[in-house]
This record gives sequence, C-alpha cells and structure tokens, in this order.
Amino acid sequence: MSDPTEANEPMEPAGSGTGERRVRVVLVDDHRMFRTGVQAEIGRTDETGVEVVGEAADVDQAVTVITATRPEVVLLDVHLPGGGGVEVLRRCAALMADAEQPVRFLALSVSDAAEDVIGVIRGGARGYVTKTITGTDLVASIFRVQEGDAVFSPRLAGFVLDAFASTDAPPVDEDLDRLTQREREVLRLIARGYAYKEIAKQLFISVKTVESHVSAVLRKLQLSNRHELTRWATARRLV
Repeated sequence: MSDPTEANEPMEPAGSGTGERRVRVVLVDDHRMFRTGVQAEIGRTDETGVEVVGEAADVDQAVTVITATRPEVVLLDVHLPGGGGVEVLRRCAALMADAEQPVRFLALSVSDAAEDVIGVIRGGARGYVTKTITGTDLVASIFRVQEGDAVFSPRLAGFVLDAFASTDAPPVDEDLDRLTQREREVLRLIARGYAYKEIAKQLFISVKTVESHVSAVLRKLQLSNRHELTRWATARRLV
C-alpha cells in the first residue's frame, strides 16, 4: 500500500486526535460501486469525522453537486466522462479561490501516470493519492487537505517535485496540448495495447466513438497508424 505523505511532517493515523473535527466531502468517480465502497469505508462520520454530502459520476454532475453543497474537500477521480478531473477543477476555480470557504480537491485515482498527477496539480488540486490507499490513510489525507496541506503518495510526490523544481515554468508539449482529455485517455490505452472494444468498455463509450477519437488523435499528431502512435506515446512516457 502507498502511504500519502507530506514533506517534513509525519502523518497522523485517521481516528487519532480527530476529536470533534468534521469534514464535509463530495465523492466524484464514474464507477458507482467504487463510490459505494469509499462511502462505506470513510463515511462513518461518528468514527472518522468524514461526512459524505454528495456524489457525482461525470463532470457536469460534479460541478452541480460541488456548487450546491460547498464541501470542504472533494475526492476527485482523474478520468471522468465530460472532460476529466482537470475540467472539474477548471470550472470550480472560483470555489477553490474563495478566501472564506475554499473547496479543496484531493485526486483519488487508479492512474499513477506523471501526466495525470501534474495535470490536476496544475489545475489546483491539493494532493494526489492512488486507489491502493487504505481507508485509514485516506481519512488522514482528507483532513490534511482540509487544513490546506499538500498530500501525495510517495512515488507521485517525485513527479511534482521534478515538474516544479525549476523556477521556470515546465516546458509545454504543444502536440499533447492539441488533444482533449478524452483523446489523451484513448491515446494512453491504445499505446498500452488495448483493443478498441476493451477501450470502449473501460471508458463507457461505444467502439465507434473510440474509432473517432483515434482518428482525431492520429490527425492532430500527424501520425499514420497505432504503431506510430504507440512509439510517440512511449517516447513521452505516457504509458
């Protein structure tokens, strides 16, 4: 299991010292069974101090629920229908910037790709942990983010440190920036060797839609086939 950490400060176990502390949380993930599992694991408010006040399965739902409930912390999946976690962050920028009642975001994703981690941190998320995290550590991470701390699984923290170590802005990949979030998701799965039918099942879209995304990616990157696409993605460490 990966333990989320914060630089120079040990993480206290969930349940120790939470006392009367409470945190209102919204769960954003497109898999209902996963949301149900997280709710069961962390949503026992009397024990954990976490109150789950809303759930959402896509970008539009997420923005609506977050705006309506104004939680203190949002657990945000990176890959969502409608534009992904980055789009949720973009549309909730004003809520994050609210000085009196800021909404803070903690990415919770199966992905440990550097591009995903850096993308949501640039978007304003306060941390990023993977779905291998234990319920105890997730609760502790939620409270740290509520307090304004930055929380990362150890391996992922390295991506962020590398990206922002320089005082100069990280270089922009203009080719990659031409792709939408969904096109990047399809690109990564194609490069990992998934068949169209497998990609459609994983992203909850039709095979025809997958084919359209692949065609768009090849056109935008000026590539001829999926083999060239795989080499392109591998060279950029996207797989």
